[in-house]
Amino acid sequence: MTDLTQPFNFAGHLFALNRGRPGKAAYIDDQGTLSYGQLEQQARRMAQGLLAAGIRREERVLLLMHDRHEWVVSFLGALYAGIVPVAVNTLLTAQDYAYMLEHCRAQAVLTCEALVPVLQQALHSARHEVRHVWVAGRAGIATDAGFTPLASWLQAQAPLATPAPTQGDDPGFWLYSSGSTGKPKGVVHTHANPYWTAELYGRPVLGLGEDDICFSAAKLYFAYGLGNALSFPLSVGATVVLMAERPTPEATFARWVQHQPTVFFGAPTGFAGMLASPLLPAREQVRLRMCSSAGEALPAEIALRFKAHFGADIVDGIGSTEMLHIFLSNRPGDIRYGTTGKPVDGYLVELRGEDGRPVADGEVGDLFIQGPSAALMYWGNRDKTRETFQGGWLKSGDKYVRGADGYYTYAGRSDDMLKVSGIYVSPFEVEATLMQHPAVLEAAVIGKTDADGLTKTKSFVVLKNGCCTTEAELKAFVKERLAAYKYPRFIEFVDELPKTATGKIQRFRLREREANAG
Repeated sequence: MTDLTQPFNFAGHLFALNRGRPGKAAYIDDQGTLSYGQLEQQARRMAQGLLAAGIRREERVLLLMHDRHEWVVSFLGALYAGIVPVAVNTLLTAQDYAYMLEHCRAQAVLTCEALVPVLQQALHSARHEVRHVWVAGRAGIATDAGFTPLASWLQAQAPLATPAPTQGDDPGFWLYSSGSTGKPKGVVHTHANPYWTAELYGRPVLGLGEDDICFSAAKLYFAYGLGNALSFPLSVGATVVLMAERPTPEATFARWVQHQPTVFFGAPTGFAGMLASPLLPAREQVRLRMCSSAGEALPAEIALRFKAHFGADIVDGIGSTEMLHIFLSNRPGDIRYGTTGKPVDGYLVELRGEDGRPVADGEVGDLFIQGPSAALMYWGNRDKTRETFQGGWLKSGDKYVRGADGYYTYAGRSDDMLKVSGIYVSPFEVEATLMQHPAVLEAAVIGKTDADGLTKTKSFVVLKNGCCTTEAELKAFVKERLAAYKYPRFIEFVDELPKTATGKIQRFRLREREANAG
């Protein structure tokens, strides 16, 4: 294990690990293949170019780019120079980007041709002047916009000889939280944090090795995707498939068949959509040995159907932007479908009641985590930092139950929990039960106030294509499987559910809709 008490630069660490495989494919994207040797040389050119442009150590650069090898070159190049890349979601609005430019005080932007129009709008409205913009893709797009083409600029740089002498605890990069309510929060991570996620989870739990080909539906700008498609595979010399477009079932299947990934990283919504697709490939068309799931708890029914079809387990875990990756997980060979498994070695997990004390097994509690990959802070938000980062512990905002056997079962987000007849009800438990019905594709449960002013459960249900059922049938189905007070008193059939860019169901939008309807 690396000595992090000495100067430590995460990009330099990865390059040193892979100098023995310069010709091996590190990335396969829509443009072609980038070897490990090319990755290091291009990232070091990026580092030199950023410094030559007058960007100083610890200043920020906004990384607004679809998943392609230039994203990785930009991210690692900035780290190598001691400059802080701020990786942001590519699905946001110009107003969102204007806020982020101002909030992180970005000195430059690294982007791609498809995102130039929205970036131009953001730069026009932001109350902050950006000094440089580099654009990956066709040179004409960048030139017409008054920006610098990335490829030719990068080629003109000499590789920076040595990495910035950063420390493990120095700011390395930022990610923005998904911001389900209010403004997104700038989460500041260190150079050592991705090292710890790879050492504690990618290698020992997932068992990734240099023979693996990794493919993540979660994009690089998400904490989950960053581990899946950068920190984990580059720490073991594996190959990564990148996809710029949205991870629809059709696009995902095309990569499975063409590039034959051995490990796929997805989310419950995506796995459900793939299983419902008429284009689902046969087992013999793919080479999956294992899949990973995070973002929301994985319903057992989805995992069992996936394994029955492909013969590959889905390893479900929970992480967060603040902890950078997964800290509570099932493991290959030790999977309890319907649970999130047990704490990852190197992390401490505790469930606490409203009084702040640990709860007994079988009781719902707030999830607290302690581990070496925790972020430093939320930038410029001391109140929220103090609320979330409590001493050595981090309050996740999730509710969980630990069984007597040590397995943890998800009970929902803290702000999604319902109290029905004086008893807490987990929306996820009701949703997972509804999804066992053969006609149900997705479900989301919220609280609805009835005519007597009491809280009852209401479910919004999306049916599979060509399937039908009735409200009465679904109510009876849940009653047979859960305690009587948990079944949904109200059911509404909808075409789709509101979700974040990560695929998480936005129950607060359903609550807003219900309030407006009332």
